[in-house]
Amino acid sequence: MARGFKRRHGRYVATLDAVERGLVVGLMEQVLELIEPEQAPSGDGAPGADGADGPYGPGGESGGDEFDQIVAGLGGIGMGVSLSAADQAPELTGSFPRDRDPALERIFPTANREDDQIAAEFRRLTEGGLRDRKSANLTTAIRALSGIEDQKISLEQPQALALLIALTDVRLVLGERLGLQRDDDFDLLEEQVSGLPPDDPAVYALAVYDFLTWLQETLAHALTP
Repeated sequence: MARGFKRRHGRYVATLDAVERGLVVGLMEQVLELIEPEQAPSGDGAPGADGADGPYGPGGESGGDEFDQIVAGLGGIGMGVSLSAADQAPELTGSFPRDRDPALERIFPTANREDDQIAAEFRRLTEGGLRDRKSANLTTAIRALSGIEDQKISLEQPQALALLIALTDVRLVLGERLGLQRDDDFDLLEEQVSGLPPDDPAVYALAVYDFLTWLQETLAHALTP
């Protein structure tokens, strides 16, 4: 059973099996590919990770049937959620300029919504550096979760911070793909998928989002002094 992050002897320790680690790493690799195109446009800022205690409690351990049901739906290694815009259903993606993936707007939000010219110039000046930093965090997090022989994850603080930021970006992209724009959208989507069969992709994607939220919240709590 997965156990969330706790601080022990100056390190940040969690328990995730190969399936769970493979899922998280696979999603981070997709986001890394998204923000690291061959010719990157420019953008403006990146949101930070929130550190609130989640539905599984601040202690970091998974708590009962609710969490077990989430993990049970995660599938095997390589069976994950596609974050590619091309793979999304039209009702989720809506209409948007194909030269700018809307998920990038979540990771690099527009600096000035009133003046497109100012926003474009700010993006040109800043987005390259932001992409580099986010790519570095994702790469650090991927390496930290890869090549582990047992289920125990033990991170130093720089690795833990990189993972926290990487999980934020993964959740932003997955949230965009799921159409989560406002605080109450998650509850509405949960209601919509409640009558769907367990193997429906929407049910699976929502369970993955919930799992990532729980994992990030335990890490944020462990990093809090």
